[in-house]
Amino acid sequence: MNKYESVIIINPSIEEEGIKNLINKFSSLINTEGKVESVDELGKRKLAYEVKKNKEGYYVVIHFEAKPTLIAELERNYRITDEIIKFIVVRKED
Repeated sequence: MNKYESVIIINPSIEEEGIKNLINKFSSLINTEGKVESVDELGKRKLAYEVKKNKEGYYVVIHFEAKPTLIAELERNYRITDEIIKFIVVRKED
């Protein structure tokens, strides 16, 4: 299994309960074929440029281990979730 880091930017208009639900949803998805090491909530931050008419976003960083096959499924879920305005998944070097 490889180590990965995923940064997701959530629409800032989503309430705290909704943010927790999204984090739980993606953590449980990762835990099906991998293991979440940590979740860092960085909070609301100003974006460098406007994304989907938002000037701010709620940043969440997830560190996890997973098989490479899980990444495509994770990114597919990010794309179809309307609350996610931007995301990236990066493989960390050992």
